[in-house]
Amino acid sequence: MSELAEGTCIPCRGGVPPLKGEELDALQEKLGNGWQIINEHHLEKEYIFADFRQALDFTVKVGEVAENQGHHPDIYLAWGKVKLTIWTHKIDGLTESDFILGAKVDRKL
Repeated sequence: MSELAEGTCIPCRGGVPPLKGEELDALQEKLGNGWQIINEHHLEKEYIFADFRQALDFTVKVGEVAENQGHHPDIYLAWGKVKLTIWTHKIDGLTESDFILGAKVDRKL
């Protein structure tokens, strides 16, 4: 499991530049597990489940992690599928906290 999962999301107050280039590459390597960086702006991952109930249960777990961390992803729930999109809205880009949240979500599987 990624060492990122041991971290804590730090609330962003804005005024800092989003991560780019090599910084993103290094964090993505630590995160792994199928997460994709999209346009150096957000993280995405799709989880597949056997049915709607399993997808819904996972969505609730994601919500609990997000509330605990004070960092909230966009969640798309469909039959047998959950897609997460994570970025830091205050800076309209990625911070280390986005990767930490992704690792914490993966730990819930």
